[in-house]
Parts: sequence; C-alpha cells; structure tokens
Amino acid sequence: MVVEVAYARAWDPEARAAWGPVSAGEARERDEAGQPYVVVYREPGREAPLEVRLVSWRDHYVGLWVYDAQGRRTDDLDLRLLDDPARLLRRYSVAWNYTGPEMAEFDRECPRVTVDLLPDGRGRRTEESRGDAGGSYCASPGLREDERWMDRPAFGEWPLLSAGTHGLTEPPVFEVVEPTGEGGHGDPPAGCWRPPRPARPGRIGELFRPGVRVTDGYHPEQTVVEPCRAGTLRVPSGLLAVSGPDNCDEGPAITVPVPPGEYVLDEARVRYTYHCEWRNEEVTTTAPTAVRVRVSETPAASWEMALGADDDLRLFIEDQISGFDTDGATGCFADAGAFEPLIGLYERGLVKGEPDLDGYEDLADGSMFMQRTWDTATGGELVAFATCGDGTYPVWVGRCADGRVVAVVVLVEGMPQLLPEP
Repeated sequence: MVVEVAYARAWDPEARAAWGPVSAGEARERDEAGQPYVVVYREPGREAPLEVRLVSWRDHYVGLWVYDAQGRRTDDLDLRLLDDPARLLRRYSVAWNYTGPEMAEFDRECPRVTVDLLPDGRGRRTEESRGDAGGSYCASPGLREDERWMDRPAFGEWPLLSAGTHGLTEPPVFEVVEPTGEGGHGDPPAGCWRPPRPARPGRIGELFRPGVRVTDGYHPEQTVVEPCRAGTLRVPSGLLAVSGPDNCDEGPAITVPVPPGEYVLDEARVRYTYHCEWRNEEVTTTAPTAVRVRVSETPAASWEMALGADDDLRLFIEDQISGFDTDGATGCFADAGAFEPLIGLYERGLVKGEPDLDGYEDLADGSMFMQRTWDTATGGELVAFATCGDGTYPVWVGRCADGRVVAVVVLVEGMPQLLPEP
C-alpha cells in the first residue's frame, strides 16, 4: 500500500486540512530547530487522512491524531520527550469507539478509553460507556515498560503508528509529496492544532477592582465591590506557604518566595440581585470569589500558576492544574518557616478543640478567613480560609513588570467570566 506523506506548518482540525505546506527539507530544518510542524499521511483516493502528527520539540511534545474513513478522529496520542533524548513517554491517549458510521465525531454517546501515564509507572485507564448504560470504570493500566515508552525515530523515519488501526498487515510504501503552492505567512490561525497548555489564570486582578462586571454562569450579572480586608499575615521567613491544612503531612503543597514581612489579607467579593423564592422578592447579596495575600500595592502585570516541588510542566496536558488538595473545603496561607508548629496549633485548636489554646483563635468576622494560629518562637502565622468545595485549587502568583511578586491569590469558586464594560 502506498501512503503519501506531506509536511506543513500547522493543521486545521475544523477543515481537516494542512495550513502552510512546506517541503520535506524545510520540515527537517524546523525539526532540528525545535519549531512545530505537522506530517500528514494519506492513502491516495481517500479524502480523510490516515493520521496527522504534530511535532514540537521545544514543547517536548509529539501528538498523533488518527482518522477513520468518515473523517472522524478515533485516536489521540500525546507523546512527551523528557530527560532521555532517545525515547518518548506515551503520556496520554484517548480512543473513541464509534458504534456506527452515522455517529458524529466526539458524540457524547460514544464510548471511549482514556489512558493517563506518568514516568514513574503510575497511571490510570478509564473506560467510559455512554447512553442509557453510561458509567465509567477506572483501573491501573498494567502496561509493560516498552508499552509506556517508545523509541524516538529520526526525522523521516517514523512508522505509520496507526497501521494496525487501519488494518494494514504489510509495511506501507511512503511517497513524499512536495508542496506545489505558496505556503501560509505569519502565525497559523488560532484554531490550528497546538501543543497542550496548562490552565491559564484569566484576568484575576479584575476581581479586586470595584465596578467590574462578571457572571458566574448562573447569575447573569454580578458587580465587583471593594475587597474586604481580613487582617494581616506575618511571614518572617520570606517563604509563603499555600496548602490544604488537612492534606499536608509532607509539608505545604505550594511555597512562594516573598520578602520577609507582614502582608494584608483580602477577600474579593461580588454583589448581585436575585429572586428569593422563600421570601418571594428580589434580594441583593454579596458572595466571595477569591482570597489574596497582598504583597505589594503595585498592580500585577502578569499571572502564573505556582508549581509544587514535584511538578513538571513538560508533563502537563491541556488545562491541567497544579495546586493544593483539600478534603475539608479549606486552604491556608502560612509562614513556611514555621509551617509544622502552625499546623500543629491548627489541629489542636480546630480538630481537637483544646480550650484556651495559646496561639490559636477563631475568626468571627463573617469572611472566608476562619482560623488563625501563630508561632511565638518565630513570629510566623497561619490563616485558614474556606473554599467552596473539595478538590484541587490552583495558586496564582501575580508579578509586576520587573518580575517581583505582588500578590498570591486562590479562587475559591473558579474564575467568573468578565462582562463588557458598560
């Protein structure tokens, strides 16, 4: 079987077409420079490609999309180049098992299998059935070393990885198709395939600017009000800890270097009106959206997600988050230099309920900040705050133009959508 191989700068998934065709020589140059490019494999006479591969070594990423004869994506394979330049980790894969040729691509009723792998051997295989018998089943993938990793082929020597999916029993004969027209100029369109990105912060600073209009998707319009000052936090060690106080046996989940000092604690709030069925009238109320350690009065020019000690951005899939975990809908800001004694006081005061405990107090001001502890030996403090549920909460670090940390924020209920200025 003859398989045509074409190179391009990008792939448009909506049009199922290459964007910016390039020659094999130019694709090789892009490969050596780490710049992204795609390889399209087609069977002559078949409209849909057999598979498309996006290579971007600067992002440590190779992606593979497999298509069936109806032009539906059936497999999505995410490969990562880590410390060993000779092999690739099969980081993440999704397989859609369409029940018939009439089923639409990514139909919500389509069963699928997801495999999520990490370099240390951990992983999870999830089978999702849809329709009336919908449900999911999770288990260890149980893969061998050679099934989790693959050798990194040289440029132009990649096999057709989807050969088995397409029922090919003999190795195909590859024919390179050189472009005949002029390639695209500038950056590829926004909708083109790109390497996965971790979760992005959004315009967090707007949640602390009175007058900004937002919506949480349930209430159509909310207005940001003046942040509520909830006291201060002393961080004499110069290392701010952010963690779930109920999940910190191995220390704080996140630490952020800050100048030693005492910093203001803020709570961002929105005001909105809704119809109260119980009272049968319109009611105006406020609700929290975020808590903040304000390190500086300088506005943040950029925001980034804080990473834990074991986090590796080379492994992040699309919209993946890092942060602290909580099983008790609680987080905390604390001085990392005194974290262990501060957590000990928190547990003694809140969990064990020791009366008249020196170094512990409940905060009864009605804000999301609930408890405070302080270490008399170092002067470090901890303040616990409520979240709106369990799970993992990202920690967002705001920096000014010269890179200094000016704020550390936790969104207690996700990022609202900003509405246009009136």
